Amino acid sequence: MKALMINCTLKKSPETSNTEALLRTVTEQLETEGVAVDVVRAVDLDIAPGVVSEAVHEGDDWPAVHEELLASQILVIATPTWLGQPSSVSKRVLERMDGMMAETDDDGRPVAYNRVAGVVVTGNEDGAHHVISEITGALQDIGYTIPGQAWTYWNQGPGPGPSFLEGGSGHDWSRKTGRAMAANLLGVARALESHPLGPPPR
Repeated sequence: MKALMINCTLKKSPETSNTEALLRTVTEQLETEGVAVDVVRAVDLDIAPGVVSEAVHEGDDWPAVHEELLASQILVIATPTWLGQPSSVSKRVLERMDGMMAETDDDGRPVAYNRVAGVVVTGNEDGAHHVISEITGALQDIGYTIPGQAWTYWNQGPGPGPSFLEGGSGHDWSRKTGRAMAANLLGVARALESHPLGPPPR
């Protein structure tokens, strides 16, 4: 079983990412269950605007990410909250994933079928539930299965305040929910592996 974590922080490596700090709870739980986890920080890549899976221009890094998506049974999109919205980086990732809606396997199944997805959100403001809804809605459109409670978040709101790594309350809850999220993702991924969805009726 493989999992791909796409961290959509605005901070380039090696800058410290609050989003990655909470995401680590999910990755560590999956790894304890034997899942091979790869973490990609999207802002470090050249991801061109567009709605296709192939390269938009020379040096476009999206095709390599697309290959990782197709090799993974579990996907987690992790994003900070800005102005109550998902980060611009996460929107660029989803924009490129739109190209997957036209892709099918040899049996006519959308390529995202039998894959599961979840969301991690951080922010020193409120708006996490809105962000989770936006991202999970897009992933469902593409064909991913979203298990129950396949998310965790930490928001300081209402109003501005410290970031995740700076303090504040709710960290234990966020980490506990992250571990539950990982278990739910893995449980449903294993169920789909044993009893996969077939192609849509014609």
